[in-house]
Amino acid sequence: MNRPIRTISLLLSLSMLAACMEPKYVRPTVQTPPDNYKERDAQWKPAQPSDSIPRGKWWEMFGDVRLNRLEEQVMNGNQSLQQSEAQFRQSRAAVSSAFSGFFPAVTLNPAITRTRSYSSGSNTYGYGTLYEMPGTASWEPDFWGQVRLSVNSAKGSAQASAAQLENAKLSLAAQLAADYFSIETIDKEEIVLSSATVDYKAALDLTSNRFNAGVASQADVAQAQSQLSATQAQATDLLISRAQLEHAIAVIVGESPSSFKIEPGVISSAPPEIPTGMPSQLLERRPDIAAAERQVYSANEDIGAARAAYFPVVSIIATGGLENATATQWFEWPSRFFSLGVSAADTIIDFGKHQAGRKQAWAAYDASVSAYRETVLTAFQQVEDDLAALRLLAIESEQEESAFKAAQDSLRLTMDQYTAGTVSYMNVIQAQNTALTSENTTVQILGKRMTYAVDLLRDLGGGWDSSMLPAKGGDLRATYSSGSHLNTPAH
Repeated sequence: MNRPIRTISLLLSLSMLAACMEPKYVRPTVQTPPDNYKERDAQWKPAQPSDSIPRGKWWEMFGDVRLNRLEEQVMNGNQSLQQSEAQFRQSRAAVSSAFSGFFPAVTLNPAITRTRSYSSGSNTYGYGTLYEMPGTASWEPDFWGQVRLSVNSAKGSAQASAAQLENAKLSLAAQLAADYFSIETIDKEEIVLSSATVDYKAALDLTSNRFNAGVASQADVAQAQSQLSATQAQATDLLISRAQLEHAIAVIVGESPSSFKIEPGVISSAPPEIPTGMPSQLLERRPDIAAAERQVYSANEDIGAARAAYFPVVSIIATGGLENATATQWFEWPSRFFSLGVSAADTIIDFGKHQAGRKQAWAAYDASVSAYRETVLTAFQQVEDDLAALRLLAIESEQEESAFKAAQDSLRLTMDQYTAGTVSYMNVIQAQNTALTSENTTVQILGKRMTYAVDLLRDLGGGWDSSMLPAKGGDLRATYSSGSHLNTPAH
């Protein structure tokens, strides 16, 4: 008995040594900005540690009922989202597959064999039937932690897939909101152009009457007609963009563009104030950052699994069953057979295969670390871009409002001068173009502000945080019973 005990003790000692050699996971360090974003101006509320976007339905911050209804459709009908959800279920199943390595594999191979033998002494053939019910159980104890590390790697990959699913939800919701506000911007531009068309038609009538009275030239009438027709064409051109955006939204919500329609509407207010929180919180709020970090963790566990390949494979094999020439005698004691054995196999020469596998695992880890850091840097860039755009567009909006008021005053005075015969109709055309361009610019700036507000909400994570990842520190296999529970945090 001493020899098996010494053997087991040696294996356990080697197992502890292998565990000590495993690379301990530490989240890669990244440089985070100071306590505030650079682009936060004095007009913005200073960031507080408790600042956060409400979890879940972040689009409700805009107070638009139609948008809320469309966003709900995205979560249920978008096909890209269904694809991401299926990929998450696939990665979750991979965890169960890896976890099965902790347990023995049992096989059963029943057989009935009919034999014929020849006896030279009696010159006759004999026949016989052999009934067999053999079973084999084989188990490879995880002395070196290879199975455990493979399970950890699979869990990390599944968590990354779950974060990617949340990022897909966030991106689709943001794309829908951006397209929706673009449609409302176009609808407002159409109203502006329709109003301008009415004014230009009145100006054409005035010019035609003056021409008939002999106080205006044919050129004035042609210019007025050209101005009216060009504005009508501009309004028609907007319909192309609106139709394309409407079709894009139909696909996002999972409906056929042929039967989908968004009734005209306009942006009713400026974008809401969006809390940004502390820059360091962004590492926990962005699902794409969480996905990249979990991929680093998975790659780290793969390094340990590659190291474990250097140790011998220890197998415990048990074989047993029933065997008899008569099926009715199967359960009698002589029909039973059983064997138990232990084997260890190790590769002596593999021409660098194990070493190459370990180098490959390290290279994959280094690549995932670089990808994680790049994702973090890009996230900070996107938030700074959004903050800069919102701050400057707010200033530009005030400036353009002032310019539009001045353009309206200029147009009114120019029309009075033209009616009095003191200026040519070219001055009217120029004043009309200036006023129309300024009003359209005002509408477009508001649309840009709404779009950048959506981008900021998306780039801040939409109220998500890494605590919502499934089974962080737990058993991912038992966390969810179906894809419909993807938003439920693990406990």
